[in-house]
Amino acid sequence: MDLEKLREKMGGAVRSGGKGSVRRKKAVHKATTTTDDKRLQGTLKKLGVNTIPGIEEVNIFQDDNVVHFTNPKVQASIAANTYVISGPSQTKKLQELLPGILNQMGPDSLNHLQKMMAQVDVPDLVENFEEASK
Repeated sequence: MDLEKLREKMGGAVRSGGKGSVRRKKAVHKATTTTDDKRLQGTLKKLGVNTIPGIEEVNIFQDDNVVHFTNPKVQASIAANTYVISGPSQTKKLQELLPGILNQMGPDSLNHLQKMMAQVDVPDLVENFEEASK
């Protein structure tokens, strides 16, 4: 085949490899989340972390917010004082979860809740609602 006909057919396409091409200086590494997850699991295994079964929900209390996990995977190493909670989470306001989480709150959280309730201005009752409901 003639070299001129080949160049016309290829349309002067860019050469990718072969004699005289530029060498790639840096190898491309594709880091995936699975490799990160495997590395994390290996580190946790070194710490002696064990899975705790049967936990339906986990709530992490912050100032005004609660990080809420439903059906999480909970792992713990008591010797290393390490707890791992993984799974889908939602950040919610404390007021959204209130009646159901009162038994989970510690004394610090209850004191914070009392301070929040003191800041809320509740109006006085103007009417007698018992008579109005009759």
